[in-house]
Amino acid sequence: MTRLLAAVLALAAAAPAAAATYPVGPGRPHASLQALFAAVTLRPGDVVEVDGGTTYAGGAVLRQSGTAAAPIVLRGLRVDGRRPVLSGGANTLELRLSNHVVVDGFEITGGSARCLFVNAAEIVLRDLLVRDCTGQGILSSDQDSGSITLEYSEIRNAGGGDSRHALYIQTDEVAHPGAVFRMRYNYVHDGLGGNLLKSRAERNEIHYNWFENAYYHEIELIGPDQYTQQAGWSVGLAREDSEVLGNVIVHSGSFGAIMRLGGDGTGESRGRYRIVNNTIVATGTASTYTVFRLFDGLESVEAHNNVLHRTTSGTLRVERAVEAVWSQGRRVAGTNNWVDLGATELPSEWIDTRQGGSPGFVSTQNFDLRPASGSPLNQAGNAAPVSPAAWPFPAPTPLPLSLPPIRQAALPGSALARPAETPPTIGALTGSRPDPVFTSGFDG
Repeated sequence: MTRLLAAVLALAAAAPAAAATYPVGPGRPHASLQALFAAVTLRPGDVVEVDGGTTYAGGAVLRQSGTAAAPIVLRGLRVDGRRPVLSGGANTLELRLSNHVVVDGFEITGGSARCLFVNAAEIVLRDLLVRDCTGQGILSSDQDSGSITLEYSEIRNAGGGDSRHALYIQTDEVAHPGAVFRMRYNYVHDGLGGNLLKSRAERNEIHYNWFENAYYHEIELIGPDQYTQQAGWSVGLAREDSEVLGNVIVHSGSFGAIMRLGGDGTGESRGRYRIVNNTIVATGTASTYTVFRLFDGLESVEAHNNVLHRTTSGTLRVERAVEAVWSQGRRVAGTNNWVDLGATELPSEWIDTRQGGSPGFVSTQNFDLRPASGSPLNQAGNAAPVSPAAWPFPAPTPLPLSLPPIRQAALPGSALARPAETPPTIGALTGSRPDPVFTSGFDG
């Protein structure tokens, strides 16, 4: 063999294999994800395309990783508008130590333990329908999980009891320090148990979603850092911070608290919380609803340009802090929030609070929570909400840039830019949004 030929063969052997596309479905070379995963070792850049209009057995486990430049993509292809359905199994779909993966376009249902289990980092979950899960809807593990983005998806009828949630997100701060959970343009609703969103991620960016009808809290953002069999939950590896911005949160159940920040009795974030331009509406029949339940260790809470409103008779309590353990002494700030007249326990640190009998929505009964003409919300917000200098929130999004979807997940790429206003309108929605399509009204 000549030296030139040997060199050419060596280069060919060292070069990465070209990315491939693998079709999956009836009559395809691979009839299911399980068959493909058993026969093929996926490589960075590979794309798996699964035919829609067909139901596939759950229990598929992906064990290969992509790269940041070339993720592995599992893509569902709609047929006559229908996604491929992955159904059943303990874990209907599992990503096991399979980093840099995109899961796009599937309907995932019926997992007895979890419909989607993520034990991996740098994951994008897009355009999914996750439904009817008697265990966790989407769960990421406390070990080996890193940054996750969930977008343009609907999660419904998931959870159970007090420890299974529609979304339960955790990150490993030892293996993946600095991990972020990003959640945007989703519709999460009708929890069967637990919370709609429970997150122990190191950083949460909860932007432009619609939450409705949790069994317990709509949102629970807590610590701690990592769980081990030997030591249980640990704290102190990192401070867990959360930004909740531009969401609609409708609480219609009988449980008395809408959002819990800090801890849950098993661990605490000791974190900073920034709550900006959300529309938070209680519609149920409990005697008292608490908007912010502050619990265990946390450092600070700031709230700007939010609507806090109850549509039914009873008490709306803004803050419950008797269970809070402040890591640096009480640190609370807020500006230009609109709150029902008669609401109780408004933080004394809030300034320029607006109060009234009605926020002036277009139609509360029809879920049209846009401010109508003449609403006290219109252009009444703080145009430049900033943290106190002693405890700045890291890398904030100054004001919302988009509008949340209205009782449905936004289609990929269809999110609406929020119109620029100075000053901005209070809440997640603006009156200039095009007329949405509504389904039914509030029960209350």
